[in-house]
Amino acid sequence: MYLHMGQNEIVSDHRIIGIFDLDKCSYDKRTREYLTAAEAEGVVLDVSGDLPKSFVVCDHPYHRQIVYLSQLNTTTLQKRAESRKLEL
Repeated sequence: MYLHMGQNEIVSDHRIIGIFDLDKCSYDKRTREYLTAAEAEGVVLDVSGDLPKSFVVCDHPYHRQIVYLSQLNTTTLQKRAESRKLEL
């Protein structure tokens, strides 16, 4: 199964580590440090096309992890993940 995160970006659901609300999590110092370090490593992909509302942390075959910034909120992403409608 795959999760569509917007802007034609899909990720295999077994690679997803976590889906996080950017507004709620960005207040925490550790989250800000994590996202800053990930951006410095070049493993942040902005697929929002606009103001991001959430970020999805995934395993990646060539990097330790990869972070996708999405314009979709966490509830929408969770519903998409639970519906299991996107199969390739």
